[in-house]
Amino acid sequence: MNTNLIYGQLSQTLCGFDPLLKSGRVARIASMSLESIGPKVPVGEMCILRDKNGKMVNRAEVVGFRDNKIISMLLGEGLEIAPGMQIDSSGEALSINLGDQLVGRVLNGLGEPIDGKAVIKSVTRRPVDAAPPNPLLRKRIKTPVHTGIKAIDGMLTLGEGQRVGIFAGSGVGKSTLLGMLARNTGADVNVIALIGERGREVREFIEKDLGKTGLARSVVVVATSDMPALVRIKAAMTATTIAEYFRDRGLNVLLMMDSVTRLAMAQREVGLTIGEPPTTKGYTPSVFSLMQRTMERAGCGEEGSITGLYTVLVEGDDFNEPISDTARGILDGHIILSRKLAAKGHYPAIDVLESISRLRKDVTSREHYVAAGEIQSMLATYREAEDLISVGAYQKGTNPKLDRAIKYYDAIDQFLLQEVDKPNNFEDTVNEMLKIASGK
Repeated sequence: MNTNLIYGQLSQTLCGFDPLLKSGRVARIASMSLESIGPKVPVGEMCILRDKNGKMVNRAEVVGFRDNKIISMLLGEGLEIAPGMQIDSSGEALSINLGDQLVGRVLNGLGEPIDGKAVIKSVTRRPVDAAPPNPLLRKRIKTPVHTGIKAIDGMLTLGEGQRVGIFAGSGVGKSTLLGMLARNTGADVNVIALIGERGREVREFIEKDLGKTGLARSVVVVATSDMPALVRIKAAMTATTIAEYFRDRGLNVLLMMDSVTRLAMAQREVGLTIGEPPTTKGYTPSVFSLMQRTMERAGCGEEGSITGLYTVLVEGDDFNEPISDTARGILDGHIILSRKLAAKGHYPAIDVLESISRLRKDVTSREHYVAAGEIQSMLATYREAEDLISVGAYQKGTNPKLDRAIKYYDAIDQFLLQEVDKPNNFEDTVNEMLKIASGK
């Protein structure tokens, strides 16, 4: 036996072996950011942190590289992290179990049950980050979505597969509106992502706004404000992946994400950690690319559809701040909730003149479309002269168009009002609009 040949082959093997390839050691930690020497894995891969006994104490995702060190973000609290702690590659990105058993369940941002019920048995498993569908394979949007809310079904009619933003300041009925949509929609499955919510509001939303009826046909994904930034981001991706699973089975899914603003804040935190430069109002470039990628995953597929409703928490009622402006540019319409209407006790506080559905004409009959335009015109005419009318300065007969708007304003206002627990049939909504528009 040629000993020199054996030693030569062994030497070549050892020279090509890198012990840092699948395992490494913690070098530094700052808040939820972790720097380690190894493992040499791509961005997006999950890693496992182990104590000296080999027990898993935390998980982290690789988010970048700096000075030959791996930068990861923790998915849990960093209380047990120690210098030199072992960090191993898991060999895959974050993936979740998918199946019909998800319906009626409440999950955390990583797709794990938190409702104390049975473990979810996997029918299939998918990574939470995925590419949007091929645009040429998407069905066109032609079928209206029945929400049970008159202001939306009548004036801002949505289509199956449409993506719409709900823009609102704090305290104007956003959560209540989401609950109404989840309970009354004609979709096969609801997927609801609560991102960055207060812990108190989660149970309140599930029990009060969503209710047993809504929960029975929904999957709720929760990442409260105290969760690490990466978990809040993963919650949005997890909810979208669940919606995609049901869409790919040919179902019509309603995906509601509350809120995009808190998702953007979480991504800003991650971006600043890995050294991205802050740009518009402190938001990093990755914030806007994440919004594009997340929202484009919704919509129609070859068979089913995901109708996406994304809430945007408007800071200081400024509807032109960067997140609001970006969301409007991506989405197929926007619903504005007005603080002025909410202060008057007008619920839902939807400002139909400031709101728009870009696909309303494609999913409504000609009669419906014309009636909505007529009512919108009367509302706009009344609003322009509202100050004159309120002080009694307008003389009847001066402007026939305004006379007509004044005559039917109360009927329009009553049409747009709706009690929380009283959904309206789509056909009844259209018939009521036709009566108002025709003067009957």
